[in-house]
Amino acid sequence: MQRWYVVAAGDDVGSTPLARTVCGERLVLYRTTDGAPVAMNDRCPHRNFPLSAGVLCGDEIQCGYHGLRFRPDGRCSFAPGQDRIPSRADVTTRPLAEIGPWIWVWMGDPGRPDATRLPDTPWFDEDGWSHVHGMEPLDARYGLLVDNLLDLSHETYLHAGLIGTPEVAESPITTTVDKERGVVHVTRRMESVECPSFYSGSTGLESPIDRWQDIEYHAPGCYVLHVRVAPHGSVPDGDVDDPRAAHLEVLYAITPIDEHRTMDFWAVCRDFGVGDPDVDRFIASLNREVVLQDVVALNLIESRLGADIDPPEVSLKIDTGGLAARRMIAAMIESELAPTNA
Repeated sequence: MQRWYVVAAGDDVGSTPLARTVCGERLVLYRTTDGAPVAMNDRCPHRNFPLSAGVLCGDEIQCGYHGLRFRPDGRCSFAPGQDRIPSRADVTTRPLAEIGPWIWVWMGDPGRPDATRLPDTPWFDEDGWSHVHGMEPLDARYGLLVDNLLDLSHETYLHAGLIGTPEVAESPITTTVDKERGVVHVTRRMESVECPSFYSGSTGLESPIDRWQDIEYHAPGCYVLHVRVAPHGSVPDGDVDDPRAAHLEVLYAITPIDEHRTMDFWAVCRDFGVGDPDVDRFIASLNREVVLQDVVALNLIESRLGADIDPPEVSLKIDTGGLAARRMIAAMIESELAPTNA
């Protein structure tokens, strides 16, 4: 698809080649000596040896099999035993964008990256915010993670004791779709509810609290959950920036590895405890625990699905966001596969 996907955390890309697969395409990533990230096809065109098993020679990557070297733009600069380099020895590169802790890769036409399709994530860089992040691999298709994140009622059951309380599943949701921008919105309001340990331990709030969940899913691979928690009755519903509320921006970058595996990148941004390493550790630890619970559940679901024909499902009112996301993704795929008139 003509879209951006997170391919790696910036911290993971350096002077050692890193292998990643996105949408079935094998890539190798590294940084040049001036720190610029590079992504190219993870295949030496000579005998198909993975370049990720090679080494860096300055700004170039050298194949570990026969020593061919490739510049950051993919051009072959050296072939052993000859001066003339075959014209087909070059390697395809992919445009990258490094934003906050993540490196995004453009998986559309390499010559036509569309920067307007990058998501807006100001909380990574704005003053007054801190963030933690991580990634967990899933042995499950990316659509299962989309379903999971669009229906947060599962917090009550799967994440009880961490972020889930009975009120999450009991509270009604409002779902709207912005077809033009490719965004699904799901909103949930909870008043005078239990404060789960994730929020009590990070903010110091005690029950009862008012809790807001506002989802923005930017199809196909970016999810933002705007969270506000506050002492019950202290913050008017419409005042989203009231300092008496604690604000979190919970982001997920959903990157398909192939048809049955996914990289689940996550980040939690906050406007409280800014710069406090204890709060960093607490949120990072608990959010990773939440993510791992999702990984176990989604891997189990994937193991029950057929290779070609999936079993029928029964959908509920809580699934309106997920079903809207499915329709949006299907429409995107159909639009991009449709033939164009010359």
